[in-house]
Amino acid sequence: MAGHSKWANIQHRKGRQDKLRSKLFSKLAKEITVAAKMGDPDPDKNPRLRLAVKEAKSSSVPKDVIERAIKKSQGGDAENYDEIRYEGYGPNGVAVIVEAMTDNRNRTASTVRSTFSKNGGNLGETGSVGFMFDRKGQVVYPADVADADTVMMAAIEAGA
Repeated sequence: MAGHSKWANIQHRKGRQDKLRSKLFSKLAKEITVAAKMGDPDPDKNPRLRLAVKEAKSSSVPKDVIERAIKKSQGGDAENYDEIRYEGYGPNGVAVIVEAMTDNRNRTASTVRSTFSKNGGNLGETGSVGFMFDRKGQVVYPADVADADTVMMAAIEAGA
């Protein structure tokens, strides 16, 4: 009977899981590298690095991957990641700010521009919508807590 090999099914499932974990580990290692490059490579002296390491540990990133990312930031051969801020208008004139971290500004700019245009918006000039926003903080919640509407209603009831 074709297609009934339990080992093959396990292999495919593990392959998908490993691919997702690898993508997450790469993203977290990149954040650690950028945080260490921007400040002190010691997590006790660098709050952004401390937060990135804490987030990586909560996602079960191995200790050697974290240490390698910190060492990579100190060496001269590391990729140079930049934080870029794009401003624009979404559908129905909604002001949108996109913060991105990239190693290739041109590729990121074209990707953000095409995403805006495909969804009925347009990319604006620097400062076109930034004056309407003040950075107050960031609220993060796991996706499995509830759907977006439930979380939004809870935030509104709490005074957000």
